[in-house]
Amino acid sequence: MKKLLFSLLAVAAMTSHAQEYFPNNDDISAVSSASRAITNATIITAPGKKIENASILIKDGKIVEIGKNIKIPKNALVEDATGTFIYPSFIEAYGDFGMEKPSRTSRGGQQYDEGRKGFYWNDHIRPEQNAIDFYEYDEKAAKSMMEAGYGTVQTHLHDGIARGTGMLVALNTNGDDSGRVLKNSNGAYYSFDRSSQTNQSYPTSLMGTLALLRQAHFDADWYAKGKSKTKDRSLEALNNTKNMVQYIEAGDKKNILRADKLGDRVGKQFIIVGGMDAYEMIDDIKATNAQLILPMDFEDAYDVTNPYQEWYINLSTMRDWKQGPANPMMLQKAGINYAITTHGLKSPGDLKEKLMRAMEYGLTADQALAALTTVPAKMLQADAMIGTLEKGKLANFIVTSGELFDKDTDIYENWVQGSKHQLKDRSILNVDGTYTTSLNGENYTMTISGDSKSVVVKQDSTKLGSKISRNGDWITVTTTQKDTTDKSYNRWNAKLGPDNSMISGKVYLADGTERNFTARKTTTDEKSEDDKKDDEDKDEDMAMKEMGPLTYPNVAFGSITKPVAETILYKNATVWTNEADGILENTDVLVKNGKISKVGSNLGAGGARVIDATGMHLTSGIIDEHSHIGIDGGVNEAGHNSTAEVTIEDVVDHEDINLYRDLAGGVTTSQLLHGSANPIGGRSAIIKLKWGYKPDEMIYNNSPKFIKFALGENVKQSRYDNGVRFPQTRMGVEQVFEDYFTRGQAYDKSRGTDDFRYDEEMEVISEILKGERYVSCHSYVQSEINMMMEVAERYGFVLNTFTHILEGYKVADKMAEHGAGGSTFSDWWAYKYEVLDAIPYNGAIMHSQGVVTAFNSDDAEMSRRLNQEAAKAVKYGDVSEEEAWKFVTLNPAKLLHIDDRTGSIKEGKDADLVLWNTNPLDIQATAQMTMIDGAVFFDIKKDEQMRAAVKKERQQLVNEMIMAKNKGLKTQAPKQAVKTLYDCDTIEW
Repeated sequence: MKKLLFSLLAVAAMTSHAQEYFPNNDDISAVSSASRAITNATIITAPGKKIENASILIKDGKIVEIGKNIKIPKNALVEDATGTFIYPSFIEAYGDFGMEKPSRTSRGGQQYDEGRKGFYWNDHIRPEQNAIDFYEYDEKAAKSMMEAGYGTVQTHLHDGIARGTGMLVALNTNGDDSGRVLKNSNGAYYSFDRSSQTNQSYPTSLMGTLALLRQAHFDADWYAKGKSKTKDRSLEALNNTKNMVQYIEAGDKKNILRADKLGDRVGKQFIIVGGMDAYEMIDDIKATNAQLILPMDFEDAYDVTNPYQEWYINLSTMRDWKQGPANPMMLQKAGINYAITTHGLKSPGDLKEKLMRAMEYGLTADQALAALTTVPAKMLQADAMIGTLEKGKLANFIVTSGELFDKDTDIYENWVQGSKHQLKDRSILNVDGTYTTSLNGENYTMTISGDSKSVVVKQDSTKLGSKISRNGDWITVTTTQKDTTDKSYNRWNAKLGPDNSMISGKVYLADGTERNFTARKTTTDEKSEDDKKDDEDKDEDMAMKEMGPLTYPNVAFGSITKPVAETILYKNATVWTNEADGILENTDVLVKNGKISKVGSNLGAGGARVIDATGMHLTSGIIDEHSHIGIDGGVNEAGHNSTAEVTIEDVVDHEDINLYRDLAGGVTTSQLLHGSANPIGGRSAIIKLKWGYKPDEMIYNNSPKFIKFALGENVKQSRYDNGVRFPQTRMGVEQVFEDYFTRGQAYDKSRGTDDFRYDEEMEVISEILKGERYVSCHSYVQSEINMMMEVAERYGFVLNTFTHILEGYKVADKMAEHGAGGSTFSDWWAYKYEVLDAIPYNGAIMHSQGVVTAFNSDDAEMSRRLNQEAAKAVKYGDVSEEEAWKFVTLNPAKLLHIDDRTGSIKEGKDADLVLWNTNPLDIQATAQMTMIDGAVFFDIKKDEQMRAAVKKERQQLVNEMIMAKNKGLKTQAPKQAVKTLYDCDTIEW
């Protein structure tokens, strides 16, 4: 690490000269203090503000005067810039320019690093890092950024969850760090990514990262009160930087909302890096009031010419290509403030092409310029010196050949702190364009592009083989001859005219004759038929720039509008009430205002939509007590043996297609559980499968509080080669519970004392001990089931549910006595050692002993056919059909403490209903309609229409991608987007 001592730097020094008080033994001549003036340019001083025929006067790195008819000192160095444009140079708000690359270590090692005593316990929290300690000016990277138009970059070390401070640097290769380091400590940075400098195992998941960030801020507040007995440089740094601008790299739209929610919890308003797909949740992102630093790494089209590879690409990814470039325009319309960053691009030079794609969807040049200049300047609290061209500000500007975002515009010069960096000689005129001439009665068009690097020549409508070279204002074009097979060539040698409107010279024909010619650049009105055809193609391209359908969610099988509650009357159904009335034949059910309004015969419709359910069966929705669908960023926080501080509610994924598939299987409610990597896992999310709604709208209001415990092979890491974490044995698992419950009791006793430290993990343990949070415990072996009940009884609480519980039949009487329910598999056995004693009669036996018994899925595929799993209780154990159906409806509702809201068909309960074509326990049963809170979220007829619509939309996007490839646009090979299907033991390191 380079410990550069910049504390003595004159941060406000704006010149490119060395520090004036340094000894000078080499040159005794005076440093010139002459002014410099650039005259006769079109100057854009700020987005939307243009001065024609203007001049700019600079001295000592700053703008002295700017405008028309300014007074230029006699001794000033003057440059005539007639025909050029001057813009403020760009500002990169989220760079890693000049940063030392941190060393990488393998993951999954020790939990604590003894070598970092005096710092925070978690090595991914590194707020003590200062960018200036890792900085060294990089001329090569600076040149790349200047060529893209940048003059200033805010940079920091992109490593860790808490990353420390950034610094503001001028890209002045002609200067030194005494002048170009504008701010050596500017902004505090965070991310959702672990540090590569440590192999500390925690966190292993997104929910763990969020919990760690929360707790680090809680600890910093506690530390600031002077209660710690030891010094912690990390917490001191967190506190010292809390008044700086706070930045966090989040990524996608869901993580933007998560980052803002985190900020609300810890009292910070973050500027959030991310949101390339923000347009999909734009109202929710607008409501956060957060500013964004927006990446521009739009997808290239996929090469879909091979139909077998095309199916690797899901519809959502195809839409990303089509809709993504509209994102900046959509954010602009919504009034969301954002700066544009090159972060994520392979090279800063790719930025212009991305911007031009965004402009095809309506982003204006002024809006783009603002996102590159004035907006980042204000975000970085540097708008007093950069961002616009005004008297007294830094002379940071670019000189261009034309309007900045025109395709053929070149950046000639990038002036940083008044120091000129020439990128291209502006005295050499741009010859690109289409020229026409006649020769021997034939019409020729010559289209030059790529800054004179390529040429297309046509004789009438015939394209000729052609090459071009250039030397100053002279060009030489070699062409083949029309309608000849011999290798003979015409040579055109011409000079560019002074007004850039024509080229003239001689053509040396293959037969040895010479002809003078003048080719004039075509104007809009003079375009050839071929050019007009090209314009038609461009118009066709522009027609493609319509975004296409946005749905809720914006993936396959999303709806154009969110489902809303309806007034619906189901007529003449066979109704499985799950109440004392049992199964009712030829019965009506009225749904109104999201509730079950009436159950009876011959009910009046009123203004209700009537559904003839004759011959069909109406049931309450299926409830899956144990599911892992709809989760982002990992199902297990495996870094510690207790992770009660994490919660699945932080990481609900409302776009998981398995939610829709479950709806098609009649599921209306699921408990999304943490995995089984540790004895004390994370908190649950109990959701209604409201497909098309955002995560917070899916989670039950006033949701019952649950947490996942686990026993057995997974938590003692029997099947992990690198298991290093305690416990390693079943008796160690018991000791973990003893230790944490003892700590929880001590934590409660410390409340109200001077040295009380808020600990989110201990808060949850306390809730368990008080009976305020229910436990769902992953379990298999009877000895551990008995142990867990005994431990709970010693600490005065009841185990709510044993899930999996494949040896429940051995201890059912004790479970009933304790008060625990059982949520099990219908007929799983022998898939690992600790389930060798499992039997398919397990559910029926527990039920017979008075245990509230449910069947769960723990599997994204099984959850779609839980109706068939319920039927297995009839086969194995002769449970009645009515009671077997309760195994997947009312009983899991009781286990989740939501049976007052759902789980049966009763007046006043939530209208969570499923209409089946036949007896729901029949192997032929399929859900015809699935309703939640009175809104229809699955309709089998609509599903057929949506399948056809998805097929049609895919084909349209395939055609557009093939068209893009045929036009020579960049494409990428198809890649399969695969979402991990989580199981209890899935760990993503």
